[in-house]
Amino acid sequence: MKQFFSHTGTETELDLELLVQEVDHKDLILYNDDVNTFEFVIDSLIKVCGHEPIQAEQCSFIVHFSGKCAVKKGEFSELEPMCTALLDRGLSACIE
Repeated sequence: MKQFFSHTGTETELDLELLVQEVDHKDLILYNDDVNTFEFVIDSLIKVCGHEPIQAEQCSFIVHFSGKCAVKKGEFSELEPMCTALLDRGLSACIE
């Protein structure tokens, strides 16, 4: 990116390099099952993933009708404990 600065009335062109740190974002995927109730899935998303009730409800409907839903995006280290907690509750989940 080029940027122009004025110093004592003359313009000087400087090349500025932008440093971008790439973060490998992953998705926490929740899968549909025939065992858990909507209420349990909604409660789990609120408690484990920090969803608002309406967000948890919407995700549970997407899971039900589409078979899966990305319920959280982030770094693997952030998602791993959430995935484990969902699995411990008997839900089907993975990180992709």
